[in-house]
Amino acid sequence: MANEAATTRSLATSLQGLSRLPAMRQLGVMIGLAASVALGVAVVLWSQTPTYSILYGNLSNKDAAQVVQALQKDDISYRIDRNTGAVMVPAEKVHAARLQLAGQGLPKGTAAGFELFGKNDSFGTSRFVENVRYQQSLEADLARSVMTLDSVESARVHVAIPRSPTFLRNHEKASASVLVKLYPGHTLDPGQVSAIVHLIASSVPNLQAERVTVVDQQGRLLTPSDPNSMMAITSNQFQYTQRVERGYVRRIENLLTPILGPGKVRAQVVADLDFTSTEQTRETYDPDQPALRSEQTMEETNTGAAGAMGVPGALSNMPPGAGAAPARVTSPAKAPGAKSTPSAPTSTVRRATRNYELDHTISHTRLPSGSVRRLSVAVLIDNQVGTDHNGKTVHKPLAPKELARITALVKDAVGFDPRRGDTVNVMSAAFQSPPVPQPLPVPPLWKQPWTWALGKQLLGGVAVLLLIFGVLRPLLRRLAEKGAALPVPVGAAPGGVPGGIAEDHLTLSGQPGAQRLAGSGGYEERLQAAKTMAAQDPKRVAQVVKTWVGDDG
Repeated sequence: MANEAATTRSLATSLQGLSRLPAMRQLGVMIGLAASVALGVAVVLWSQTPTYSILYGNLSNKDAAQVVQALQKDDISYRIDRNTGAVMVPAEKVHAARLQLAGQGLPKGTAAGFELFGKNDSFGTSRFVENVRYQQSLEADLARSVMTLDSVESARVHVAIPRSPTFLRNHEKASASVLVKLYPGHTLDPGQVSAIVHLIASSVPNLQAERVTVVDQQGRLLTPSDPNSMMAITSNQFQYTQRVERGYVRRIENLLTPILGPGKVRAQVVADLDFTSTEQTRETYDPDQPALRSEQTMEETNTGAAGAMGVPGALSNMPPGAGAAPARVTSPAKAPGAKSTPSAPTSTVRRATRNYELDHTISHTRLPSGSVRRLSVAVLIDNQVGTDHNGKTVHKPLAPKELARITALVKDAVGFDPRRGDTVNVMSAAFQSPPVPQPLPVPPLWKQPWTWALGKQLLGGVAVLLLIFGVLRPLLRRLAEKGAALPVPVGAAPGGVPGGIAEDHLTLSGQPGAQRLAGSGGYEERLQAAKTMAAQDPKRVAQVVKTWVGDDG
């Protein structure tokens, strides 16, 4: 109580000293106090405000609107720089915000496409400028289409369209190149690359798919220079061989992992594939099933003339006479003196041509390339972990029977064929323990995000304390001392209270008779005035008396 009363009296004395100062100086003190309070509030607000860092800069209006909408949806505070238009977020949330926006595919980095047409067009625009705008718009729209793929973060398309020649024989072909920036951990498979190539080729007149080149951000050529070249064919064969080998490895590991445990088996397969392309044509006949397809028959009969033939007198050229059979022939009687007529010779020729169709089969066979000629399989199994009689951990290799059983499983999994010369080797050995991952280096304390926030708050608090105790308090004390040193006005008691009654003047100055109480009359007159005031307002007088008793105590 005594300390509080002393503080109250000290404050009252300071206020009394300040009240004696001139009006202009009092106004200056009030303005200084207001400015100090405002400065203290500004420092406190500055210390509580987080430090903002640039999230994305140089964004288009559409991308900036999408990013701001996503930040509002995720309840992340942001600011937009008035000078550069960059989107800023608290420093400790920059990486988290970028990851969240990347998961949503933002920012897309869209560029103006055919929207360029119709803007800033003038009557004097040359044909060259229009062609340049058309090509830029076409490239931007093609880049938009490529960026719709999930693995592509951004893309740029360059199209080279030659001028229309005067003579058709001098016509040059168009070409295009695509630069894609993929998201971390993403790749484009050959099917997606082929889709990009055909998309570009189908969008540009007179552009062939062979003249489209696709390159990623690491400078790797994703499209082969010549799909029919030996190098491209060899590369495709190598990729196919790797896929076949990985398929065999997955078979072995998926089969043995449930038995041995995860991480206890390693397998490698070397496949010797035959990429020779063979075609066979075979024609077979069935002689047991002939069929008559066509038949041609010809018969020819020739009849010779009666009587002697040949050159007269040449007996050797005359055919022999017809022989007579010794048979009794009953013939009609002939007239006496009649002669008999010999019969004419007749010859008959018969010819027949028959065509038979045999049953035959023509087969055209093309043997598939990439057939397996030989397999070499190597399987490594970790030793079994056990304990010896002393309780120590020991590694024991698998028993021969267990290895034989696993070898049989591996042979069945890969389709082992001894006629091809396949080999399978299963061995048990102790695996080395993987190295213990080292913890990431902890950044120093002064690089921690929360360090700057805490430093700002501490700096703000120190600034407020220095402002109060280093500026305001000494200034008020000095001004109070100067005011107390000023001469007391006439009729005022020490301390600035008239009539020698300090507390009752300050308390009763608004009551009737206060002027007589503070006047220069005698003791009786002031006593009568005090009695009159006590009768009119006993509560206020009681409060004054209570204050006197408290100060004296």
